[in-house]
Amino acid sequence: MPKAWLNERKNEYYFKKAKEENYRSRSTYKLVQANEKYEFVKRNSIVVDLGAAPGGWIQAARKMTGKNGFVLGVDLKPIEPFTQEYIRTIIADFTEPGTVDLIKSFLPRKADVVLCDAAPNITGVWEVDHARQIELAEKALEIAQCVLRPSGNFFVKVFEGELLNDFLQTVKTLFIEVKLVKPPASRQQSSEMYLLALGLKPEKCEEEN
Repeated sequence: MPKAWLNERKNEYYFKKAKEENYRSRSTYKLVQANEKYEFVKRNSIVVDLGAAPGGWIQAARKMTGKNGFVLGVDLKPIEPFTQEYIRTIIADFTEPGTVDLIKSFLPRKADVVLCDAAPNITGVWEVDHARQIELAEKALEIAQCVLRPSGNFFVKVFEGELLNDFLQTVKTLFIEVKLVKPPASRQQSSEMYLLALGLKPEKCEEEN
């Protein structure tokens, strides 16, 4: 990576703030800021974090849910372990069909919230990157339908582009309230934003086997 880019990143406000506050990534503040405004992760919640490495969102969710909650992190990469017994991490590809059953096997009950900050490997070709990001969001939505309780919430990264509206309309059929959110910690020059879906409709929940 270019040295100038690395220096800019190291000097960037949220990067330094994360280091000072012992968070594993600057993206932690995106979740923190969104939840401060919309309160979709509450005390005692069961949370599934898809694409969780290196664990910054797990750290944030842990504080939001408290010790009577439960946070499950899922990623292709190993996540440095947490000592708290109410946090678990698994190495898995959430885009693979069998992963949903693995996730369910770790949950004490149906989840209250599904989070997803996963991103594709960026190619630099906008149409490709946008399509891959929406595809990841669609896979996360499939997981959410399977593991969320009725009235559960969903928070997922998306990129602006021509495919976003169709995805937005799909989510609106499943949840009571849907909105696009751009937390202050999300770089303003970036096309990244987050889709927040509140209140999974009971008839859209997958029935327990």
